[in-house]
Amino acid sequence: MPTSSKRRATVSRKKQHVELVLAKDVAFRLKSTGLESVEFVHNALPELDLEDIRTDATFLGKSIALPLLVSSMTGGYPQALRINRELASACEEIRIPMGVGSQRQALEDSSYHRTFSVVRETAPSIPIVGNLGAAEVARLKSADPVKRLAELIGADGFCVHLNPLQELLQPEGTPKFKGVLAGIEMLVRDLPLPILVKEIGAGISAEVARRLLEVGVRHIDIAGAGGTSWAGVEILRGKHQKMHNQWWDWGIPTAEAIRAVAALKAEQGQFTLIASGGISSGLDIARAIALGADIAASARPVLKTLRKAGPRGVLSMLRAWEHDLRSVMFLTGSGTVQLLQSARILERKRP
Repeated sequence: MPTSSKRRATVSRKKQHVELVLAKDVAFRLKSTGLESVEFVHNALPELDLEDIRTDATFLGKSIALPLLVSSMTGGYPQALRINRELASACEEIRIPMGVGSQRQALEDSSYHRTFSVVRETAPSIPIVGNLGAAEVARLKSADPVKRLAELIGADGFCVHLNPLQELLQPEGTPKFKGVLAGIEMLVRDLPLPILVKEIGAGISAEVARRLLEVGVRHIDIAGAGGTSWAGVEILRGKHQKMHNQWWDWGIPTAEAIRAVAALKAEQGQFTLIASGGISSGLDIARAIALGADIAASARPVLKTLRKAGPRGVLSMLRAWEHDLRSVMFLTGSGTVQLLQSARILERKRP
């Protein structure tokens, strides 16, 4: 069991992360997602009515209204209770899935369990995804601790987040990744839930995705570069900012990671490809799907809107994204999300 000082440090760190993401410019500085280079070929004869377009999808065995996941963000400190409750309320109303932030703190201490469990209390019907870091998974002796974390939130799936760059730069980080793949394989085998694996903003390459698929993972979130730089977050938290600034823009751009991992479906069979990393509009969702993703995910834009405009503001933003996604589908003659994956696109070279 961690000491009380270590438990307090985890709580403080989680709060600092959210505050920095909301208050500071932690976007990539020199690198974009690449999604802005994707242009749809206009279909002047779509042969469908706007009202007939279906944006629904299936995720973790449940029907959802949009191919969008509100990605893992927070939990484990006092203020996270309100944040997670309000996010869950918005997700339940619009009927899209939600992930909780890292549940490492819930392993260490039960004090803030309700900051996680409130999500299922508030959102009884949508898919909920648990979350634990790779360094913790590498040290697991069995799946039992993760089962308890999943039960805490009534999870439909459980995510392992890969964050070697963040752990490397974090002042109190744990850059110990030996055994992570074996830990993931054990969870795939022993946890009675689908296992998702995601990066947190530096991207997943085709080679890493292939290794994950080979141990049974069937849900991969590439979480590419171009959105929030978690290296940047840790650089701002650290004492040697100038020394570490070269890592701010490290990573595989989102569009590049989607293309590379989507290509594996031909050799590895079907799996769910989640696209995150700078998703900030309905057009971004459409672009990601046209590149090969099955569903998109977003975190920081949702959190910033919640801070500024509350849960009604989040709903308004998500409905605007839905409208823009639906508009792209109409203008490309794509009546369903599956057909949007086959929409014709052009990829413009960036200057």
